[in-house]
Amino acid sequence: MNFVTLGHRGIMGTEPENTLRSFVAARAAGLDVIELDLHLSKDDALVVMHDADVDRTTDGTGPVAGQTLAELRALDAGRGERVPVFEEVLDAVDTPLQAEIKDVRAARALAAVLNARDLAGRVEVSSFHDEAVAEVARLVPGVRTALIASRYDTGIAERAVAAGAATVCLNIRRLTLETVEHAREAGLRIIGWVVNTPQHVRLARAFGLDGATTDLPETARALRQGG
Repeated sequence: MNFVTLGHRGIMGTEPENTLRSFVAARAAGLDVIELDLHLSKDDALVVMHDADVDRTTDGTGPVAGQTLAELRALDAGRGERVPVFEEVLDAVDTPLQAEIKDVRAARALAAVLNARDLAGRVEVSSFHDEAVAEVARLVPGVRTALIASRYDTGIAERAVAAGAATVCLNIRRLTLETVEHAREAGLRIIGWVVNTPQHVRLARAFGLDGATTDLPETARALRQGG
Protein backbone atom coordinates (compact mmCIF):
# COMPACT_ATOMS: atom_id res chain seq x y z
CA MET A 1 0.00 0.00 0.00
CA ASN A 2 1.29 3.48 -0.85
CA PHE A 3 2.18 6.00 1.83
CA VAL A 4 -0.95 7.96 2.80
CA THR A 5 -1.03 11.67 3.67
CA LEU A 6 -3.76 12.90 6.01
CA GLY A 7 -4.74 16.56 6.28
CA HIS A 8 -5.01 17.44 9.97
CA ARG A 9 -8.40 19.09 10.54
CA GLY A 10 -8.25 19.88 6.85
CA ILE A 11 -5.04 21.81 6.31
CA MET A 12 -4.98 23.72 9.59
CA GLY A 13 -1.52 25.18 9.07
CA THR A 14 -2.94 27.55 6.46
CA GLU A 15 -6.73 27.60 6.99
CA PRO A 16 -9.14 27.72 9.95
CA GLU A 17 -9.21 24.18 11.32
CA ASN A 18 -12.22 21.91 10.86
CA THR A 19 -14.00 24.25 8.47
CA LEU A 20 -15.27 23.61 4.95
CA ARG A 21 -12.66 26.09 3.71
CA SER A 22 -9.93 23.99 5.31
CA PHE A 23 -11.28 20.73 3.89
CA VAL A 24 -11.58 22.13 0.37
CA ALA A 25 -8.02 23.46 0.62
CA ALA A 26 -6.77 20.05 1.77
CA ARG A 27 -8.43 18.41 -1.20
CA ALA A 28 -6.92 21.00 -3.57
CA ALA A 29 -3.48 20.40 -2.01
CA GLY A 30 -3.75 16.72 -2.89
CA LEU A 31 -4.03 15.21 0.58
CA ASP A 32 -5.08 11.57 0.33
CA VAL A 33 -7.36 11.67 3.39
CA ILE A 34 -8.95 14.48 5.38
CA GLU A 35 -8.91 14.10 9.17
CA LEU A 36 -11.62 15.82 11.22
CA ASP A 37 -13.13 15.78 14.71
CA LEU A 38 -16.72 15.32 15.82
CA HIS A 39 -18.73 16.36 18.86
CA LEU A 40 -22.46 16.21 19.50
CA SER A 41 -24.36 19.48 19.92
CA LYS A 42 -27.10 19.92 22.50
CA ASP A 43 -29.62 18.75 19.89
CA ASP A 44 -27.44 15.81 18.78
CA ALA A 45 -25.99 17.19 15.55
CA LEU A 46 -22.57 15.81 14.59
CA VAL A 47 -20.60 19.05 14.79
CA VAL A 48 -17.11 19.28 13.30
CA MET A 49 -14.88 20.68 16.03
CA HIS A 50 -11.83 19.46 17.91
CA ASP A 51 -12.34 20.89 21.38
CA ALA A 52 -15.17 20.16 23.76
CA ASP A 53 -15.84 23.92 23.92
CA VAL A 54 -15.94 26.60 21.25
CA ASP A 55 -13.66 29.16 22.88
CA ARG A 56 -10.39 28.49 21.04
CA THR A 57 -11.66 28.16 17.47
CA THR A 58 -14.66 30.50 17.32
CA ASP A 59 -15.76 33.89 18.60
CA GLY A 60 -18.11 32.18 21.07
CA THR A 61 -17.75 30.61 24.50
CA GLY A 62 -18.95 27.50 26.27
CA PRO A 63 -19.24 23.78 25.63
CA VAL A 64 -20.34 22.38 22.28
CA ALA A 65 -22.71 20.02 24.08
CA GLY A 66 -24.45 22.94 25.77
CA GLN A 67 -25.41 24.70 22.52
CA THR A 68 -27.86 23.87 19.77
CA LEU A 69 -26.77 23.58 16.16
CA ALA A 70 -28.47 26.90 15.41
CA GLU A 71 -26.46 28.58 18.17
CA LEU A 72 -23.24 27.04 16.92
CA ARG A 73 -24.05 28.13 13.37
CA ALA A 74 -24.13 31.75 14.53
CA LEU A 75 -20.44 31.62 15.49
CA ASP A 76 -17.48 32.65 13.35
CA ALA A 77 -15.06 29.71 13.07
CA GLY A 78 -12.39 31.81 11.35
CA ARG A 79 -12.34 34.01 8.23
CA GLY A 80 -16.12 34.08 8.25
CA GLU A 81 -16.46 30.29 8.17
CA ARG A 82 -19.32 28.62 10.02
CA VAL A 83 -19.09 25.51 12.18
CA PRO A 84 -19.97 22.64 9.82
CA VAL A 85 -21.76 19.40 10.50
CA PHE A 86 -20.38 16.07 9.33
CA GLU A 87 -22.94 15.65 6.56
CA GLU A 88 -21.84 18.95 4.99
CA VAL A 89 -18.26 17.75 4.78
CA LEU A 90 -19.40 14.58 3.03
CA ASP A 91 -21.05 16.71 0.36
CA ALA A 92 -18.33 19.41 0.12
CA VAL A 93 -15.40 17.12 -0.70
CA ASP A 94 -15.17 13.64 -2.21
CA THR A 95 -11.91 12.83 -0.42
CA PRO A 96 -11.77 9.85 1.96
CA LEU A 97 -12.21 10.93 5.58
CA GLN A 98 -10.86 9.95 8.96
CA ALA A 99 -13.42 11.02 11.58
CA GLU A 100 -12.29 11.22 15.20
CA ILE A 101 -14.94 10.67 17.84
CA LYS A 102 -14.66 11.46 21.52
CA ASP A 103 -17.02 9.01 23.20
CA VAL A 104 -19.46 6.12 22.76
CA ARG A 105 -22.47 8.40 22.34
CA ALA A 106 -20.85 10.14 19.39
CA ALA A 107 -19.84 6.73 18.05
CA ARG A 108 -23.47 5.68 17.91
CA ALA A 109 -24.55 8.90 16.19
CA LEU A 110 -21.79 8.58 13.61
CA ALA A 111 -22.59 4.91 13.05
CA ALA A 112 -26.16 5.82 12.15
CA VAL A 113 -24.94 8.24 9.44
CA LEU A 114 -22.39 5.79 8.08
CA ASN A 115 -24.99 3.03 7.80
CA ALA A 116 -27.67 5.30 6.32
CA ARG A 117 -25.33 6.62 3.62
CA ASP A 118 -23.32 3.43 3.08
CA LEU A 119 -20.03 5.11 3.99
CA ALA A 120 -18.07 2.25 5.52
CA GLY A 121 -15.76 2.25 2.50
CA ARG A 122 -15.07 6.00 2.57
CA VAL A 123 -14.84 6.93 6.25
CA GLU A 124 -12.34 5.53 8.73
CA VAL A 125 -13.34 6.16 12.35
CA SER A 126 -10.70 6.95 14.96
CA SER A 127 -10.66 7.66 18.68
CA PHE A 128 -8.42 7.85 21.72
CA HIS A 129 -11.08 5.78 23.50
CA ASP A 130 -10.99 2.02 23.06
CA GLU A 131 -14.68 1.61 23.84
CA ALA A 132 -15.71 4.14 21.19
CA VAL A 133 -13.64 2.32 18.56
CA ALA A 134 -15.18 -1.01 19.58
CA GLU A 135 -18.71 0.42 19.47
CA VAL A 136 -18.33 1.73 15.91
CA ALA A 137 -16.83 -1.57 14.79
CA ARG A 138 -19.81 -3.37 16.31
CA LEU A 139 -22.42 -1.10 14.73
CA VAL A 140 -21.00 -0.58 11.23
CA PRO A 141 -20.13 -3.77 9.35
CA GLY A 142 -16.86 -3.50 7.45
CA VAL A 143 -15.89 -0.06 8.77
CA ARG A 144 -12.18 0.67 9.22
CA THR A 145 -11.22 1.89 12.67
CA ALA A 146 -8.11 3.36 14.25
CA LEU A 147 -6.98 3.74 17.85
CA ILE A 148 -5.16 7.01 18.56
CA ALA A 149 -2.57 7.48 21.31
CA SER A 150 -0.34 10.31 22.46
CA ARG A 151 1.36 8.67 25.45
CA TYR A 152 1.74 4.95 24.99
CA ASP A 153 3.97 1.90 25.21
CA THR A 154 4.16 -1.28 23.17
CA GLY A 155 0.86 -2.40 24.70
CA ILE A 156 -0.94 -0.02 22.34
CA ALA A 157 -0.89 -2.82 19.76
CA GLU A 158 -2.76 -5.22 22.04
CA ARG A 159 -5.28 -2.50 22.92
CA ALA A 160 -5.93 -1.78 19.25
CA VAL A 161 -6.47 -5.45 18.41
CA ALA A 162 -8.82 -5.87 21.38
CA ALA A 163 -10.88 -2.88 20.20
CA GLY A 164 -11.09 -4.25 16.67
CA ALA A 165 -8.92 -1.51 15.14
CA ALA A 166 -6.83 -2.16 12.04
CA THR A 167 -4.71 0.98 12.49
CA VAL A 168 -2.89 2.82 15.27
CA CYS A 169 -2.39 6.60 14.98
CA LEU A 170 0.60 7.47 17.15
CA ASN A 171 2.31 10.66 18.30
CA ILE A 172 5.50 10.57 16.23
CA ARG A 173 7.48 12.38 18.92
CA ARG A 174 7.15 9.33 21.17
CA LEU A 175 7.41 6.62 18.55
CA THR A 176 10.06 3.93 19.00
CA LEU A 177 11.23 1.08 16.82
CA GLU A 178 10.02 -1.37 19.48
CA THR A 179 6.47 0.01 19.30
CA VAL A 180 6.55 -0.13 15.50
CA GLU A 181 7.70 -3.75 15.59
CA HIS A 182 4.94 -4.75 18.06
CA ALA A 183 2.32 -3.07 15.88
CA ARG A 184 3.62 -4.83 12.78
CA GLU A 185 3.60 -8.19 14.55
CA ALA A 186 -0.05 -7.54 15.40
CA GLY A 187 -0.83 -6.81 11.73
CA LEU A 188 -1.62 -3.13 12.30
CA ARG A 189 -1.17 -0.15 10.01
CA ILE A 190 0.72 2.75 11.62
CA ILE A 191 -0.02 6.44 11.04
CA GLY A 192 2.23 9.08 12.62
CA TRP A 193 1.02 12.46 13.85
CA VAL A 194 1.59 15.37 13.61
CA VAL A 195 4.35 15.43 10.98
CA ASN A 196 5.28 19.03 10.18
CA THR A 197 9.09 19.18 10.14
CA PRO A 198 11.79 17.68 7.91
CA GLN A 199 13.00 15.68 10.95
CA HIS A 200 9.58 14.13 11.43
CA VAL A 201 9.29 13.40 7.71
CA ARG A 202 12.58 11.50 7.94
CA LEU A 203 11.34 9.63 11.02
CA ALA A 204 8.11 8.62 9.27
CA ARG A 205 10.15 7.21 6.41
CA ALA A 206 12.78 5.56 8.61
CA PHE A 207 10.11 3.76 10.64
CA GLY A 208 8.38 2.61 7.46
CA LEU A 209 5.04 4.08 8.49
CA ASP A 210 1.94 3.63 6.36
CA GLY A 211 1.09 7.31 6.51
CA ALA A 212 1.30 10.59 8.38
CA THR A 213 -1.01 13.38 9.46
CA THR A 214 0.21 16.92 8.73
CA ASP A 215 -0.90 20.52 9.08
CA LEU A 216 1.04 21.75 6.08
CA PRO A 217 0.65 21.26 2.32
CA GLU A 218 4.42 21.53 1.77
CA THR A 219 5.02 18.71 4.27
CA ALA A 220 2.43 16.58 2.49
CA ARG A 221 4.38 17.11 -0.73
CA ALA A 222 7.63 16.11 0.96
CA LEU A 223 6.00 12.98 2.38
CA ARG A 224 4.67 11.97 -1.02
CA GLN A 225 8.09 12.52 -2.62
CA GLY A 226 9.84 10.42 0.00
CA GLY A 227 11.76 13.14 1.75
